[in-house]
Amino acid sequence: MPQLSADTLLALDRAHVWHPYGPMPGTVTPYVVESASGVRLRLAEPVADGRRELVDGMSSWWAAIHGYRHPVLDAAVREQLGRMSHVMFGGLTHEPAVRLAARLVEITPEPLQHVFLADSGSVAVEVAMKMCLQYWQSTGRPEKRRLLTWRGGYHGDTFHPMSVCDPDGGMHHLWGGVLPGQLFAPQPPAGFDAPLDPEYASLFEGLMERHADELAAVIVEPVVQGAGGMQFHSPAYLRMLRELCDRYGVLLVFDEIATGFGRSGALFAADHAGVSPDVMCLGKALTGGYLTLAAALCTGEIADGVSRGEMPVLAHGPTFMGNPLACAAANASLDLLLGQDWAVEVKRIEAGLSEGLAAASDVPGVRDVRVRGAIGVVQLDHPVDVPAATEAAAREGVWLRPFRDLVYTMPPYVTQDEDVARIAAAVTAAAVAG
Repeated sequence: MPQLSADTLLALDRAHVWHPYGPMPGTVTPYVVESASGVRLRLAEPVADGRRELVDGMSSWWAAIHGYRHPVLDAAVREQLGRMSHVMFGGLTHEPAVRLAARLVEITPEPLQHVFLADSGSVAVEVAMKMCLQYWQSTGRPEKRRLLTWRGGYHGDTFHPMSVCDPDGGMHHLWGGVLPGQLFAPQPPAGFDAPLDPEYASLFEGLMERHADELAAVIVEPVVQGAGGMQFHSPAYLRMLRELCDRYGVLLVFDEIATGFGRSGALFAADHAGVSPDVMCLGKALTGGYLTLAAALCTGEIADGVSRGEMPVLAHGPTFMGNPLACAAANASLDLLLGQDWAVEVKRIEAGLSEGLAAASDVPGVRDVRVRGAIGVVQLDHPVDVPAATEAAAREGVWLRPFRDLVYTMPPYVTQDEDVARIAAAVTAAAVAG
């Protein structure tokens, strides 16, 4: 097919394409990306001061941890394409999926033994919640059907995950009265290095004690609350949750879709606390950003409980479950990640962001600056002017996607020091403009 001009693409885009979290037709003209390599996006048309390349400060929504067109990942997908691109997973299996499941069990906390492969992070959370509800149904406790979480969380945009997102902090209040009514504790106190607040622990325990008979599970994002506000909390609260869940007979779910595979400075955020959940959700960086794939892992106890029920199967089966191309990419991504000292690279980016963002604290309108692992956040005291902030970042040669009151970055782990400094300067410039 002949290549379309940028003007034609944008006209067709405006007429037909509904972008995430946007109106139809769109009110902001998107940048047209014609290619990507390393940590750079190549644009079809120049932006800002005539640049046609932008350093990607977002890892394509936190997924492309190895950057773009990585030769190892490219080769893995090409090789798998020469064998089969897809085959149904019902009644069939294949090496890429089996290898991936075994690898995930090997690298996640010890009690997690079983892997359900899903299409996306939100679907993995759906599956995790269904695992918990079906476990209690199968073990004779059908009244345990509510979930408890803390405010400030985000777990996806499909319906059951929306019910455990912060009901006031995002768009999900639109579905009040339609979504299941879940229980919400206050947001955990901020600060990765802060000690456990006994008053907060007592409050949370009080909620669990009063509702233990109806609670199926507690679900949280460990250490880093992502799209709900980019807040960091102490690993001590994860240990608190594990102890309380054990005490009151409630399952514990960690949503590690954003934090898994090194982003917070540990391979999994749960590792900061030295605890394991009953169910863990993974996604985003699982394939290195190449293809959509996610997973819900559970303990043997959960799997056995579900399998003893009146319906002795997990009632879920995505058409593209275990897609061989995605699994091949995930296996190659894990080889890349674990075959290097990824922790040193993340620590290097953390140091660069800490140094580069220090001056942002003095910008008028900035409420807080925080860094954890390969995550840098500048929080404003007002909503971001997204178009102005995006343009300011582009003038610095960086792609950023601010939201709410946040200008933030999650760069690929292969981002070199010069580009980390460039990203930090762009975050600061976006905060000034926004």
